[in-house]
Amino acid sequence: MFERFTRDARSAVTGAVAEAQRAGAATVTEEHLLLSLLALGTLDPLGVDRPAVTAGLAAARRRGGMSRADEEALAGLGIDLTEIVSRVEETHGEGALAAPAPRRRTVGSSLRSALGRATPDDRAGSRHVPFAEGSKKVLEQSLRIALGRKDRHIGTLHLLLALLSRPGTVSEVLTDHGVTYAEAEALAPAA
Repeated sequence: MFERFTRDARSAVTGAVAEAQRAGAATVTEEHLLLSLLALGTLDPLGVDRPAVTAGLAAARRRGGMSRADEEALAGLGIDLTEIVSRVEETHGEGALAAPAPRRRTVGSSLRSALGRATPDDRAGSRHVPFAEGSKKVLEQSLRIALGRKDRHIGTLHLLLALLSRPGTVSEVLTDHGVTYAEAEALAPAA
């Protein structure tokens, strides 16, 4: 499928991997895909405020990735998500729910690093970061969207539309900042 991606779409995917590596994340998520699209300027024609979207993603991360729909569902059960986040942060520090998973290291790589003999695989940015199930679904959905639009290649617009088509914090943050599926689709032809 990757052969159908345009140069910019490939850059977005590899940029998402780099975002995940920089964050020390265990997997490449939908959020990393969005951050990469932001960095490439894909959302600039829509007048998106990059720092505001990034802040919206950080706020969602602070809530443990819970969307407003999740928050409302919990509220219906009498559970106040804001209160839970506050209590967790009182005990474990601010942003405790947003902390990335610790990097896996082996004794050998730690020893080589301590001795100053780090191999290329030990260096930050070169470790393999797999795609999370949600981000894999975004890539699959981008193909479906391209086929549905009768486009020959998958571009950054298809990735953006796929992100917007999936429920969750990424599409919620985009919608909060005025980016809707219909508005993004009007950017055709695909980038």
